[in-house]
Amino acid sequence: MKLSTQGQHAILAMLALATHHEDKATRLTDIAQQQGISLSYLEQIFAKLRQHELVEGMRGPGGGYVLGRAADDINLAEILQAVEDDILPEKPKASKKDSKSASVSVQKMWVDLSKQFYGFLSNITLASLLEGHELPTKQYRLGETASMIARMFPARAPQAGYTRHAAM
Repeated sequence: MKLSTQGQHAILAMLALATHHEDKATRLTDIAQQQGISLSYLEQIFAKLRQHELVEGMRGPGGGYVLGRAADDINLAEILQAVEDDILPEKPKASKKDSKSASVSVQKMWVDLSKQFYGFLSNITLASLLEGHELPTKQYRLGETASMIARMFPARAPQAGYTRHAAM
């Protein structure tokens, strides 16, 4: 079971294309700026998406990328399969001697759980995410992160009997 940062960015980028699907092509620079990631990193992701025919590149003025198919025909599992190297763990290889060992059982459980996870994701299309769902946005900005953390963990008043000693 794997949902890397690259997979998350791929899904968010595909959602960005799906929202503008009726409009014109979307430039990678706009998506990179929206997601707060480097353009070269996004280009690597889109090269993989293009190989799997999930997106199409449009050249020229007004060029950019559009979805390769309709938003209701692209599911999250295939987006992840396009950008992730090894999405499903390998089945455990065990000899007869250790076929009942705990590690083999745990590996088998992870393989089965990963298959269920990707089965679940294969039932979620880009269109279904857009229906009634608000698109996720970056939750922090440089300079705001510290204040957000400070609000999450407010300072407490010193406890009675506690004295602070200065280092000399």
